[in-house]
Amino acid sequence: MVVDMDSTATSAAVSPPRPPPQALLERLKDYGQEDAFALWDELSPEERDFLVKDIENLDLPRIDRIVRCSFQSQALPVAAIEPVPELNVSSVEERTMEERERWWNMGLKAISRGKLAVLLLSGGQGTRLGSSDPKGCFNIGLPSGKSLFQLQAERILCVQRLAAQATSEGTGSGGSESIHWYIMTSPFTDDTTRKFFESHKYFGLEADQVTFFQQGTIPCVSKDGRFVMETPYKVAKSPDGNGGVYSALKYSKLLEDMAMRGIKYVDCYGVDNALVRVADPTFLGYFIDKGAAAAAKVVRKAYPQEKVGVFVRRGKGGPLTVVEYSELDSSLASAINQSTGRLRFCWSNVCLHMFTLDFLNQVANSLEKDSVYHLAEKKIPSIHGYTMGYKLEQFIFDAFPYAPSTALFEVLREEEFAPVKNANGSNYDTPDSARLLVLRLHTRWVVAAGGFLTHSVPLYATGVEVSPLCSYTGENLEAICRGRTFHAPCEIAF
Repeated sequence: MVVDMDSTATSAAVSPPRPPPQALLERLKDYGQEDAFALWDELSPEERDFLVKDIENLDLPRIDRIVRCSFQSQALPVAAIEPVPELNVSSVEERTMEERERWWNMGLKAISRGKLAVLLLSGGQGTRLGSSDPKGCFNIGLPSGKSLFQLQAERILCVQRLAAQATSEGTGSGGSESIHWYIMTSPFTDDTTRKFFESHKYFGLEADQVTFFQQGTIPCVSKDGRFVMETPYKVAKSPDGNGGVYSALKYSKLLEDMAMRGIKYVDCYGVDNALVRVADPTFLGYFIDKGAAAAAKVVRKAYPQEKVGVFVRRGKGGPLTVVEYSELDSSLASAINQSTGRLRFCWSNVCLHMFTLDFLNQVANSLEKDSVYHLAEKKIPSIHGYTMGYKLEQFIFDAFPYAPSTALFEVLREEEFAPVKNANGSNYDTPDSARLLVLRLHTRWVVAAGGFLTHSVPLYATGVEVSPLCSYTGENLEAICRGRTFHAPCEIAF
């Protein structure tokens, strides 16, 4: 038998390429997303397999619902806003020492009984800090060299000890439950975060009291709602925002896990705050005392144009929610309350929240049902270079309009808010500015406890660091500090 090799080669060259899976193509057509297969003929077999798996992993009905609802919501008129009523806010100046002590003890009692969990939002990378690592790995330059993760872990250890001591004093028994720490990562930070904790032996915590879980991602879309293709065989995606924590908790079955552990209250915060009081007993006690479904710590705006979101009431007698600074008209941002002489819209959201577990279950279902996400217009990497489109995100404060009752708890920014967002050299929220806030606060603690400081550089540039293992809010420092002189900068530890 004679084989015509030229004929065989020609036949193979002109044979039609394998078409995309018909059933999957039809599903894409149902949602107007068939362009995802536009470059199918140009793909290698491996790239085609990758694209098919990428599309198959998308929950197309859910994504279609989110895109449609979010676009429709953007077109609706926004209800007028009103200032937050005074009765919703516990201000620093109104609090008595008796109230603070009572809330502190209530909080410690609930913690000792295992009723509080801590929920950390840690899906972001330190890109603006000049690092590709998770933000929590960042060392802001304290004398101890501790990372943000370590500072927070040691505050949890400190509160556990305080709760155990309070239980022992009250009952004669030293038994106390540990605080479970749920840490939300993203596909970009998950592996590095887990390895960082493992390599540091969980900073003294038990490994089984820390649970990692990932927030979701969602396709980026063009202005007409079609998927943006990052490559010819991959849909562009982005994390679904820190508000993605609600659906992530639901789909990871961690709300059920919390219930099984007997948890009733959840303290939720963002990773990039060097002064965050993790598992704050006073805040928890206040929350329990108020009987609210949700609460937030707030600080007063420093000036009208400060780039922070503020709590407002949406509509006449409507629920509390947060308006971003970019959405607040300049005249409203500058408006003064004539009776107090302060800004009418003054309560800044700093991502320090408390929720009941019952409310978290409710809001996870409500947000999923309503499917409204914020549309963030961004330059998105695509097969056409950078193209303008939308990333779809939910925010942690999207929960508040669903709350039957919300309480706001004012704190002092110099005591509890040291954001770490921008690289040193920027105008605000840098590692340098956060480090100074920590050192200055701890210096005040040491002086109040009877200690003395000497400095090799001017006072405004230095101070001392108190290990969280020694003190949570400046308590119990007299035995360590009274009559002693410390040469700043330094760390005070056991």
